[in-house]
Order: sequence, then C-alpha cells, then structure tokens
Amino acid sequence: MKRGFYTIMAAQFFSSLADNALLIAAIALLATMEAPAWMTPLLKWSFALSYVLLAAFVGAFADSRPKGKVMFFTNLIKIGGCALMFLDVHPVIAYGVVGFGAAAYSPAKYGILTELLPAEKLVAANGWIEGLTISSIILGVVLGGKLVDPQISAKLLSFDFPLIDFGIHTTNQSALTAITACYIIAAIFNRYIPDTGAQYQKQESNPFCLLRDFTHCSIKLWRDKLGQISLAVTTLFWGAGATLQYLVLKWAEVNLNMPLNKGSELQGVFAVGIAIGALFAARIVPLKKSLSVMPLGVLMGLVVTTMIFVTNVWFAYPLLIFIGGLAGFFVVPMNALLQHRGHVLMSAGHSIAVQNFNENLSILVLLALYAIMVSLQLHTHVIIVIFGLFVASTMYAVMLKHKANQKIFDSVALIGEQKH
Repeated sequence: MKRGFYTIMAAQFFSSLADNALLIAAIALLATMEAPAWMTPLLKWSFALSYVLLAAFVGAFADSRPKGKVMFFTNLIKIGGCALMFLDVHPVIAYGVVGFGAAAYSPAKYGILTELLPAEKLVAANGWIEGLTISSIILGVVLGGKLVDPQISAKLLSFDFPLIDFGIHTTNQSALTAITACYIIAAIFNRYIPDTGAQYQKQESNPFCLLRDFTHCSIKLWRDKLGQISLAVTTLFWGAGATLQYLVLKWAEVNLNMPLNKGSELQGVFAVGIAIGALFAARIVPLKKSLSVMPLGVLMGLVVTTMIFVTNVWFAYPLLIFIGGLAGFFVVPMNALLQHRGHVLMSAGHSIAVQNFNENLSILVLLALYAIMVSLQLHTHVIIVIFGLFVASTMYAVMLKHKANQKIFDSVALIGEQKH
C-alpha cells in the first residue's frame, strides 16, 4: 500500500473511535436525564439522518477539492457537535450535528481509496479500513463505557491544573473532554493526507441540479446488475448493524444482567468478530469472487435468533464473535465490489454518496421500527427473532435476484472492468 493509505487509516481510526465513545456518553446522558427508553435509538437515528438529507450534495463537495482537506473540515464539525453536548444541548440534537460532519466526511474517506489504489487492491484496502474501523468501534464503545464509569471519572476529575479552571466538574464533562481530544488527533492526521492529484469536472453548485445528478447516479447504480446486488447487501448490513448495536445492549441487560458500562463491552466483542471476518475476507476473497460470500448473510441472520437462549457471558462472547465474523466476512467483499462499480460508472464521491444515502436510509427505517417495537413493549427475545429472520430472508431474496440476473446476462464478467 502507498504511504498515504496508512495516514488515512490513522485519521479514520481516531475519528471513528470518538464517534463511538460519544454514542455511549450520549446514552449515559439520556439515562441521567431519565429520558424514555425509545429515545435511545433516536441517537443513531439523528446521526444517520444527515447522511440521507445531504446525500445529493456531499458527493459533489467531496469531489470539488482534495479529499484530505474535506476530511479535515468535516472533522471540525464533529468537534462542534461534541462541544454542543458539553454546553447542555439535548444529546439527540448534538449527536445529529456530529452525524452532519460524518455524512460529509464519508464520501471523502472512501472515495480517496479508488483514487489512491488500483481495483485489485480494493478488497484488501477495504478489509484493512473496515478492520481498523471495527477496532475503533471496539475501543470506542469500551472507552465510552469506561469514561462514564463513576470510579474512572473520579480519577480524571482529580487532575487539576494550577491557576486554570476549565469548568470540568462532572462525569459527563470529563468524558466529553477526552472524546474531543480524540477528534483533535484525527484532525491532525487529516492535515497530512496527501493530495492524490485526481481531477474531476467542475462540480455543480445549483442545489436543484445536484439533486437531478444524484437521482441520475442513484438510478444508474441500482440498474447496474452488479451495483444493485452489492448495494442491496451493504444497505441491509448497515441497517441491521445499527439495530443490532442497541439490541446487544438490551439483550445484555435482560439475559446477562449487565449495566450500560458492562454491556458496551459486548458491543466491542461483536466488533472483534467483524474485524476478524473483515481481515480474513481481505486475505482470501478476490474481487472476482466477491459475490460468493452472500450465503453467509443468510447464516448470520439465523444465528442471531439463537441469542435468546444464551444467559451465560462465557457463551455470549463466542456467539457474538461468530456473528460478527460472519458479518465482516460477507460485507467487505460486497463493499469493495460496490466501490469498484461506482468508480467505473461515475465519480468516487458521487458513488459513495449514493451508497451512504441507501445505507443510512436503511438505518433510519430499521431503527424507527426497533423504537416502535420497544415503545409497544415487545419482549427483547421477540424483537431478536423478528430481526434475525428479517436479515436471513432479505439476504436470501437478494441471492435469488442475482441468480435471475445471471440467467439474463453474465454480470460477473464485468468485475475488474476499468473506468473508460
């Protein structure tokens, strides 16, 4: 890999670390406020909303200037969202501002890979990026859980600077200060991301023209026989992953009697599995074979339903690692295929923006359904079974669609095609 790739990985690691630690800190803030249970999934909902609302515009923004600069400025927006939470703005609103920055950050983060690396290295690059992202999720949720732990918070608050009062006196304030430091480290790495020299045509600034172009790109990617399959799989994965993040916390509380700061560690265990699966996929699945991993998505959905039988933490750990491993192994090749087809059919920033729109629309829909089920007071076990069967049946439907496509035209032969 080129040297700039590792700088991108470092920037992504610290930015994602802070995003996930901030989510746990925001959940703790809601608990302090005695907010209703259905409001907790709204944190992720508000975060994902910007991806959907800004999808038509962030692709053009990412392609209008060097992507390292885009990542730097959008990371500053995340810092602003964190500061709002420090100033007692409602956590759902403040985390939504962080999502605004993340929505603009993402097309640059992934789009730069197609500018920096050849097509045959995209699966490996995505494996490392996803593996590192998952590592940051593991450490982020654990870090967030530790920062809201009263004992650790007391130690952080015991540090005192002579002659200066920073106004940090509570557990939440100390947690937010540490998280802001992570965002600042990410911003420093952003400044050292190299300019790839990629040149795109002058980007449109009229919002109506941008909406028209985005609609055209969306239709183009969904009509492409490879694009529609890979986009359907990654869309399902991100919606299911966001929902599972909250399901694991609730399952830990119901089945394992774990409080938030301990249940967040199980999210980390699940993420370990995703990282392992992602790295294995990067090593052994070439781009040409990326579609062969789809049956693992069906298996993952079925295995999720077995969570209802687990009441011992020592059985919970291997089960979550296995589920995460299946998820990581099937999503990385599909993500690389989607990036490849997007790069061939349109620009890097626009294709990632279309991907983000669909994936985060899935997050909004599935989290809204989860919040409704929680508000209806459905038992956690019922929600887990519904969720697992939904994932398995949807993945099977996508496999049938691909099989039907292949009878009409050998779309797999297009994998590896170069951009004209």
